Amino acid sequence: MKRAVSISLGSSKRNKAVTVKLLGEEISIERIGTDGDMEAAAQLYKELDGKVEAFGVGGADLGLLVDTKWYPLHSVSKMVRFVEKTPIVDGTGLKITLEGKAAAFLDQQISEYINARGRTAFVMTGADRWGLTRSFAEAGYECVFGDLMFSLGIPIAIKSPQQLKTMAALLMPIAGRLPFSWVYPTGEKQEERKPKHEKLFQWATVTAGDCHYIKRYMPNDMQGKVIVTNTTTSADTALFTECGVKYLVTATPVLEGRSFGTNMMEAALIALSGKGRVLTHDELSELLAQLKFEPQIQELN
Repeated sequence: MKRAVSISLGSSKRNKAVTVKLLGEEISIERIGTDGDMEAAAQLYKELDGKVEAFGVGGADLGLLVDTKWYPLHSVSKMVRFVEKTPIVDGTGLKITLEGKAAAFLDQQISEYINARGRTAFVMTGADRWGLTRSFAEAGYECVFGDLMFSLGIPIAIKSPQQLKTMAALLMPIAGRLPFSWVYPTGEKQEERKPKHEKLFQWATVTAGDCHYIKRYMPNDMQGKVIVTNTTTSADTALFTECGVKYLVTATPVLEGRSFGTNMMEAALIALSGKGRVLTHDELSELLAQLKFEPQIQELN
């Protein structure tokens, strides 16, 4: 059996291992959290290198692909310094492909609901979810991107993809060298709730982006809202339900009660392909078409 493993800086409480059948082949997929310990993650990568078909980088990004420009996150590169044999991905490929279908999927499924409430989207961090950014902008949504507000604590809303690209060009050469924990919650911090910028959450019909960011910062009242995210557990779904979320959309399939991160699913596709390397955009798109992977929607309230 082929095996794909996501080693994450996130909480070990979210660990999960399942066996899935893809195109008739069984693939073991496993998520292992290290509670924010980057060196522990590095040692796990070292231990498993060459023994599994593919690695995912969870709870962190190797870099940001903003349109066509790649900005490395230098602090994360230390975590994967021992990997020499096993192909490794952070989910960027699936963020571009699967998440790029999000707005079109909403129009297919709940267009009347969206249009009645207003085509407005609050994307938590648009620079690292370029698929979501492009998807909502091209679908005619009025967008606000929270990159400065949530990653750097600067209370300035970004309102267009072009502004995002300008921001990335100016700030990423510096921000890319900051300790990763400064810009993204790791370990137990991922479970903390710190609601902020409530007016923007209330303004938007759709809140989209990283599940940890959404849970951490959303208000308790999300009555009637639509959330587009990933890496959800049954506990996450219960929280969204309690807060009044109407629809929950996940970009990757729900397997045994949760949707795994894009890094985990991209690693699973590499394992399935048997190519022993990172897949190209076209190869990913072809596999996704064969698997008929589409976003999934749940009506919660």
